[in-house]
Amino acid sequence: MEVELKESHIFNNRDLMALIFPLMVEQFLAVAVGLADSIMVASVGESAVSAVSLVDSVIILLINIFAALATGGAVVAGQYIGQQRLEKASESGDQLLVFVTFISVIIMALMYIGRGFILNVVFGNIDVDVANYAETYLLIVFSSIPFIALYSSGAALFRAMGNSKITMFVSFIMNAINVIGNVILIYGLHMGVEGAAIPTLVSRVVAALLIVGFLKNESILIHISKPFKYRYDKKMVRDILRIGIPNGVENSMFQLGKILLLSIVAGFGTASITANAVGNTIASFEILPGAAVGLGLITVVSRCVGAGDYEMARYYTKKLLKYTYISVIILNIGTILVLPYVLEIYNLSSETAAMAKQVIIFHSVNTCIIWPLSFTLPNTLRASNDVRYTMIVGVGSMWIFRIGFGILLAKYMGFGMFGVWVAMIIDWIARTIFFTIRYKGRRWETKTKI
Repeated sequence: MEVELKESHIFNNRDLMALIFPLMVEQFLAVAVGLADSIMVASVGESAVSAVSLVDSVIILLINIFAALATGGAVVAGQYIGQQRLEKASESGDQLLVFVTFISVIIMALMYIGRGFILNVVFGNIDVDVANYAETYLLIVFSSIPFIALYSSGAALFRAMGNSKITMFVSFIMNAINVIGNVILIYGLHMGVEGAAIPTLVSRVVAALLIVGFLKNESILIHISKPFKYRYDKKMVRDILRIGIPNGVENSMFQLGKILLLSIVAGFGTASITANAVGNTIASFEILPGAAVGLGLITVVSRCVGAGDYEMARYYTKKLLKYTYISVIILNIGTILVLPYVLEIYNLSSETAAMAKQVIIFHSVNTCIIWPLSFTLPNTLRASNDVRYTMIVGVGSMWIFRIGFGILLAKYMGFGMFGVWVAMIIDWIARTIFFTIRYKGRRWETKTKI
C-alpha cells in the first residue's frame, strides 16, 4: 500500500504511459524514416546504400555524443525537479543549450577539416563509387551537426519534465520533411545521394528551431530564461559534464568500435557492407521499445533520486523492465514473420539478402533474451549518478568482447561479416552480467546527488 501511495505522488500508470508512448512513437518514426531512407537510396544502387551507411555511422557517433551530454543535462534537471528546485532546473537548461551548441560548432569544423582522413583511413579500402557517393553525402550532412546537438538537448529537457508529447510532435515534423524531401529529390528530380542528404539537413534545422521555440514558453517547468542573459555557471556545467562525459565516452567508444568493425566488414565487399547496413537498420527497429523505455527510465529514476527515494527507483526499474521485455518480444516476433517481405523491398542480390536475413534473425532472438538487461537497466545507474561504473563496463566490454571477438571471428576464424554480429551478442552478455550485479547491490545508491 505504501508503494502505491508513493507512486501516486511521482508517476502513476497513466503518467508512465503518457511519458513512454510518445517516446515509442518518436523512436519508431526515427527508425521507420531510416528504413525508408535506405530503401529509397537503394534505388540509386548498392554503392549508394553502402556510402550513406558509412557516413551515417559517423553521424550516429556524433548523435550519441550529444545525446550523452543532453542526458547529463536531463539528469541534473530531473534531480532538481525531484528536489522541487524549479528555478535551478531551468538554469540547468540554459547552461546545457549554450554549452552543447558551442561544442557542436567546434566539432563540425573538425569534421570538415578531417573529412579526408574519414574517407580514406576510417572507412578503409572501399570502392571508388562508394567513396564518391560518401564524400557527396558527407559534405552536406556534416553542416547539420549543430542542429543535431540543439535538438538533442531540447528534447532531453522536455523528457526531464515528463513531457514527451512535444518531442514526438517535433520528431513527426522532422521525419515528414525528410521523407517527403527524399521522395521529391530522389524519385522526382533523380538527385541520387544529394536527394537523401538535403532533406536530412533541412529536417534537422527545422527540428532544432521548433524545439527551441517550445522551450521559450515560460509556463513549463524548464524554459529558456527571458530576457536571455547567459552567464556561465561553472558548478552547474560541471554537474552536467560529470554525468554527460562518462556517458559520452561510453557512447562514443561504442560507436567508434562499430565504425572500426565496419571497416573490417568493408573488406568483405559491397554485398557484406549492404547486408550489414540493412541488418543494422532493421535491428534499430527491433530495439526501439527498449530504447524508448530507457529514456523514460532516466526521467523517472532521476526524479526518485532527487527526492532521495531509492526503493521507489527500484520499483519503477522493475516495472519498466517488464514493459521492455513484453514490447520487444512482440515486436521481434513480428519482425521475423514479415522479414521476407521487407527484404524484397530492398531489391537485394540473393547473396546480400541471405546474409541480411541471417544476421537479422540472430539479432531478433537475442534481443528478446538479453538486450533489456544490457541496455535499459543501466539507465537506472546513470540516472543515479553511477556513470563512471557504466562507462567502465560499457567501454571495457566493447573493446574486449565486441571488437576483440569481432576481429577474431570475422577475420581469423572465417565467420566473415556474421562474426561481427556474434561478437556483439557476446558483448551484450558481458554487459548484462556486470550491470545486473551492480543493480542488485547498493553502491549505486550512495553516489553524490546534484
